[in-house]
Amino acid sequence: MTILDWLIVALFLGALITIGYLFSHKNKNIEDYFVAGRSMPGWIVAIAAAGTTISAGTFVGSPELGFNTNLTYVINLLGSIFGGCLVAALILPKLYNAKTITIYGFIGERFGEKSKRANSVMFLLGQLFTSGSRLFIASLAVSVIIFGNINFQFIVWSIIILGIVSTFYTMMGGIKGLLYIDTFQTLLMVFTGLVALVMIYVSLHMDFSEIWHQLTAGGMVKHPGADASLGADGALVGWDAESKLRMFDFSLSFAKPYTIIGGMIGIAFFKICQYTTDQEFVQRQLACKDVKKAGTSLIWSQFLALPIVLTFISIGLLLWIKYMNDPDLDGELSRGFFHDARDVFPQYIKNHIPMGVRGLMITGLLAAALSSFNSAINAMASSFVDDLLLPIKKDLGKASGSDEDQIKSSRWMVGLMGMLLTGFAIVTAVMQQASGLNLVDFATGVMCFAYGGMIGVFLTAIFTKRGNGRSVAFALIIGCLIVVPLMFQKQLFGQTFIAWSWWCPIAGAISTAICMMGKPKAA
Repeated sequence: MTILDWLIVALFLGALITIGYLFSHKNKNIEDYFVAGRSMPGWIVAIAAAGTTISAGTFVGSPELGFNTNLTYVINLLGSIFGGCLVAALILPKLYNAKTITIYGFIGERFGEKSKRANSVMFLLGQLFTSGSRLFIASLAVSVIIFGNINFQFIVWSIIILGIVSTFYTMMGGIKGLLYIDTFQTLLMVFTGLVALVMIYVSLHMDFSEIWHQLTAGGMVKHPGADASLGADGALVGWDAESKLRMFDFSLSFAKPYTIIGGMIGIAFFKICQYTTDQEFVQRQLACKDVKKAGTSLIWSQFLALPIVLTFISIGLLLWIKYMNDPDLDGELSRGFFHDARDVFPQYIKNHIPMGVRGLMITGLLAAALSSFNSAINAMASSFVDDLLLPIKKDLGKASGSDEDQIKSSRWMVGLMGMLLTGFAIVTAVMQQASGLNLVDFATGVMCFAYGGMIGVFLTAIFTKRGNGRSVAFALIIGCLIVVPLMFQKQLFGQTFIAWSWWCPIAGAISTAICMMGKPKAA
């Protein structure tokens, strides 16, 4: 890192803090602070939501995915679009029209205050792992840039640095400032990804037909890191030796996450869970001017994610060619990528991108990391304040305070949530190693802990007249417990039988059945 690179990073961070400060004076009450007074234009929400959806898992994890495997992950994106359309048409209108600051207020109206609080607590616990995992993934790249490698102690320091920076500017501006910041960060991330893709392509000194040939040969080529720990043909264990441009897998295997049925059923259902039960994602739609704009922004955010993710997967594909053809490019580090490619793109930025442009790449990385983390702590704070803190104070006979006092309390809650998420990011660093999942699958799979139970509660509340407070509690607990053995299949049974894309459908179906067993209270 040169002085010029650090200067570019400093300007980026200064811009974020400035935007947060400018919006800090525009919040009149907690509805302004948490849902922007429902006044945000749809295009801003769509871009910001796309940034939250893709997160640091795309900037760091998608190149790893492209380097290790092929393009079958695309079915995930198509399933996301399908799931997003279903939510926009069938579910979002009911959540938006409830006019509550959080979506758990809707559950409170349906099943009572205790159920509202239980869902809010489940969301908070789920977010500690979900957003903690995203911060951990981002810290891998920051650790490479600042410390040169991804040793655990350096990952911890990188997590702390990112957590402090993000928490500070999120505390100031509220959701309105956050949406503009996220839009800026998403566009910056896309720009830096395209610049990196072009630079890697030029550095290969190959014409397009030669690159195409090497990619279609794919796993049939024995890579320089092949040894006894890998397949006989040199391909990574668990990946079929075939074209790296293969996009569709028509197999009926439930052990593979990115098949046609896995994507269009499993991942579509996962997206329904995400945009129905997760305040972090739905909060953006609640900030729109009307329900039509909310639905449109949700759908467009899923479409926008498609080319963005493809850009970063393509970076991984080209880096695979780069290191296949020049296995000594970075010495022992190059050969190590064929065993652990988590830091392949950050290492390339550090070692081969020229100064100035390197600083720009790092801002793109930080944009990806911070856009998902800051939205999480704002959503957690909104849920904690509106669903737990204020109702509990009311139960105790304490005044809620003036609008100014509530905003001040909300800012302190944002700070608290930032600290908690930073701590749990360190926990997820250990979990990812134990799970045996790649970065992208781990970041999405860990969300199922909370989604599995909550989706049963929401589907029951929205589409039936069944359920009560007790069945809600059982649905939340059992839905979460079902996911535990699914995540650690490899450790418990020696192999993966059910891929993460099926965890939410399985847990969701069971939790829905449990929640519907409850008889509604007589009016």
